[in-house]
Amino acid sequence: MSDDKPITHRRAFLGGVATLGAVAGLTDLASAAHAAEAGGEATDFTRWLDSIGGKHRQVFDAPSANEGFPLIFSYVFLLTGPKAYGVSDSQLGVVLVLRHSAIPVAFSDALWAKYKLGEVFDIRDPVGNAPSTRNFFVNAKPEDMKLPDASLDKLIARGVKVGVCDVAMRVYSGMVAKKMGMAPEAVHKDWIGGLIPGATPVPSGVIAVNGAQSRGCTYCFAG
Repeated sequence: MSDDKPITHRRAFLGGVATLGAVAGLTDLASAAHAAEAGGEATDFTRWLDSIGGKHRQVFDAPSANEGFPLIFSYVFLLTGPKAYGVSDSQLGVVLVLRHSAIPVAFSDALWAKYKLGEVFDIRDPVGNAPSTRNFFVNAKPEDMKLPDASLDKLIARGVKVGVCDVAMRVYSGMVAKKMGMAPEAVHKDWIGGLIPGATPVPSGVIAVNGAQSRGCTYCFAG
């Protein structure tokens, strides 16, 4: 990958955020969410935060798929935590926030194929080295990931809370919709419906990282 590709990707994303903010009123949405949190009003998001369990809590901040390392970091925390702290798995709380270009890690194979997400996010299939049309981070085999036990579905089964940035989903689905001549809202709805079981849309990745820390999670950059 050339050095300028991530920058180009980032600029396109920022342009999309600016457009989305003008159209959808992101500032108003953020203010409303902040007011609800400050006033103690329960929302789907705050209830998700309150579901984080365990005594030893960690949030992994993943702005990119990073060859699966956000999943591996989460797995290693679960692998080493019980012995390190002398506790059971139930005393470990793990939150994985997928934001920016990491969001397809939580998408179904059907979305990867339909929207050619390997091309969109520059993620190549480890089998064949072509832009991926499947999500090899889920139900991973040894040829897909060096640590298939770090497969996202297995992490979720072990209690990992997975939040997927809705701002990123709106921005990228809008870009894809424009390219494919489709309605942005229809694509966004399709992406929300195509999240794998156990992955939860959150208002934004950055607010999810903040919220997890407010619930006692220590921070680890994983992207």
